[in-house]
Amino acid sequence: MTSLPVYRWRLAPDGLATRRQLRAAGLRPGGQDVAAQLERPRRRRGPLVAFLYRLDLAKPVRPMTPARRAALARANAARRRCPACRRDAGYVIPASLGMCVPCADAPQPAF
Repeated sequence: MTSLPVYRWRLAPDGLATRRQLRAAGLRPGGQDVAAQLERPRRRRGPLVAFLYRLDLAKPVRPMTPARRAALARANAARRRCPACRRDAGYVIPASLGMCVPCADAPQPAF
């Protein structure tokens, strides 16, 4: 196994980009292996690590089809539906609560 080149924050050479930078440019890694690693030092913990991909091997982002757009809309609607009251909360239900805020704040019946 070969080790990856490691660059410090903001010192990566041209031609390499993170996933987020690729996405902003309308690109995706396209199945290529990680080309290098970027490390940002932190004071109290280990460094933040980001993987870098080659720009020349990146592929364009696949276009959004009507079927994918509909599936994404259904998935987002399901994330807004409260399992307790079955209403659309108007926001994504917090995973920590597992239900909308009014249902979570409602007093629980004592048995």
